[in-house]
Amino acid sequence: MGIYFLSLGMLLLGALLSIVVSENWKLKVCTISSLLSTGLILLPALAVILTGAELGQTIYMSPMVGYVDFRIDVLSAFFLTVISIMSFLGVLYANGYMKPYLGKGMNISSHCFFLMMLIASMIMVVTVQSAMFFLIVWEIMSLSSFFLVIFEGEKKEVLKAGIKYLVYMHLSMIFIMAAFVLLDAHCGSLRFADFAASVKPGSAFANLVFLLAFIGFGIKAGFVPFHNWLPDAHPAAPSHVSGIMSGVMIKTGIYGILRFLLFIGTPSKAISYAVLAVAVVSALYGVLYAITQHDIKRLLAYHSIENIGIIGMGIGVGMLGLAYNNQFVAVLGFAGGILHVLNHSIFKELLFFAAGSAYLKTHTRNIELMGGLIKKMPYTALLFIIGSVAICGIPPFNGFVSEFLIYAGMISGIPASSMSLFIVLVLAIAALGMVGTMAMLCFTKASGIMFLGNPRGVNLDEVSEVPRVMICPMTILAFLAFFIGMFPHYFITLVMMPVSEFVNGVGAIVPFENLFNLTSGLSYYFFIFFVFVVALLIVRKVLGRGKTEAVHTTWGCGYNRANNHMQYTASSYASLFISTLKPLFKRVSHIKKPKELFPKEAYYEQEIQDIEEAYIVKPLINWDEKFLTKFERIQNGNIQQYILFGLVFLILAIIGMVYFGG
Repeated sequence: MGIYFLSLGMLLLGALLSIVVSENWKLKVCTISSLLSTGLILLPALAVILTGAELGQTIYMSPMVGYVDFRIDVLSAFFLTVISIMSFLGVLYANGYMKPYLGKGMNISSHCFFLMMLIASMIMVVTVQSAMFFLIVWEIMSLSSFFLVIFEGEKKEVLKAGIKYLVYMHLSMIFIMAAFVLLDAHCGSLRFADFAASVKPGSAFANLVFLLAFIGFGIKAGFVPFHNWLPDAHPAAPSHVSGIMSGVMIKTGIYGILRFLLFIGTPSKAISYAVLAVAVVSALYGVLYAITQHDIKRLLAYHSIENIGIIGMGIGVGMLGLAYNNQFVAVLGFAGGILHVLNHSIFKELLFFAAGSAYLKTHTRNIELMGGLIKKMPYTALLFIIGSVAICGIPPFNGFVSEFLIYAGMISGIPASSMSLFIVLVLAIAALGMVGTMAMLCFTKASGIMFLGNPRGVNLDEVSEVPRVMICPMTILAFLAFFIGMFPHYFITLVMMPVSEFVNGVGAIVPFENLFNLTSGLSYYFFIFFVFVVALLIVRKVLGRGKTEAVHTTWGCGYNRANNHMQYTASSYASLFISTLKPLFKRVSHIKKPKELFPKEAYYEQEIQDIEEAYIVKPLINWDEKFLTKFERIQNGNIQQYILFGLVFLILAIIGMVYFGG
């Protein structure tokens, strides 16, 4: 564990040095410390994944916290691998993204400090196995990400999104604390090792503890209906922070759910059905609202909800496999869900980074104002399209592999199942197919409107490709998305050990062999397809050598050149699909009608609002504001009266202590 603590030390050193070095060196120092930390943390993490031998150390922290267990088991090792690699790529990308902010009075020092603290806290969240200290590092993670979100806090909408995020994170903390309190009361210990030994699988107590934990960690992950913070926080944060939060940080919520699943053992059928149902709703809800968005980062944020739903579907299928004692279904479900944690972190960071590159050059996140960017930003456009193909689950990229395993788990659970399970799995298969279809609709819209056609509102003369330091991490992510898709059987080893924690270890050897053979077959066919495509391109190149292309003007149908008014807009592209689902949206129209013969200005804009936000969250906030305004007279600015309030409270507290103490 010495290497583990040294890697944390590298991050802490980078955080402290970023405060004292010159502004031009702050991000470079963070990059170096993050690279060193990643290299160090991967050594024990990969060793644990490949051998299954756990590493651990117990340290006495303080009288209040007591002894703290730091342990790298196979589940922690997998998440450490994802966190360290993806976080480093985010820091590397930040070197280019943050360059325009240097020398403009922005607080780069605090940004770098909290960026390093976020990475360190995420690493500790997945390795600390003592409840009290876990809650401490969980809070550090929430606060660090909050300060990163409000980097441009002078903007009202950014500050509002940050405060909303902080409120939700503390709501999450309440439920997680409640789950730990129940476990402590039940087994008399705050150590994770004692929890699993004292909880009876399938009992009412186990169900209650898991339900509380699922809500608490589900808020962090972004499951519906706990998702409202996510579409606001991700667009508000700088793009590298959005990528790290969406690709990595929300996965700590998935880690927490999986960890508590280990505490309760074999889950009950009711809890398993509930998890699958919430996951299906989240996946459908996320992709449906993503289609309606014109802010590219808000669109990607809703797709995070969708993919968290897909991960949850894998976990739900795995839990049903355990509940019905079908080991192969359990292996496929957990393998698909856990592998999708890795896959989503790859293509979602890639998409956020590409979107951030487009924003950096066009100064807008509204895709309605973009268009034709592929002419000036060819690398960014290509990388965004690769990420789009991957997130849609299209082979031969990585998104297909994990979704294929989840499909296989659901299909394998059908033949020998009960009628209720049969109905649920058939509906879940249909839902996952619908999610993939809507994702393709959404990303053909996003990539087509942003990068193809003519410019709609952005002057392309002022647009250029982003620096290599931003292209480099995006290229690495695109390569990973392709490599995992082409050779998925090599990455089954990466998830085999974590999955074995849920399916009784050694007894799952046969299902894992079947899984390896299944993914090896995929790799074989993908490789043949890839070779065929490359061969076609080579033949085309050879046959076309020496030939010149003649370009002629075709009949113009009344006009000789297309302009931006003749192109699809993002709204018109998706309007036919959205119009069939009117009850699921709240539409708000902004209209300025022409009032004269030759009007100077007229417009029509339609905004789609989140129905949960519109009909549940906002009414609750309005009621709370009305209630609190009744106490405004207390806040009158009179210091003497404030002292009187404190004195009265102190007297009442002393009377209460004497009365109840006696």
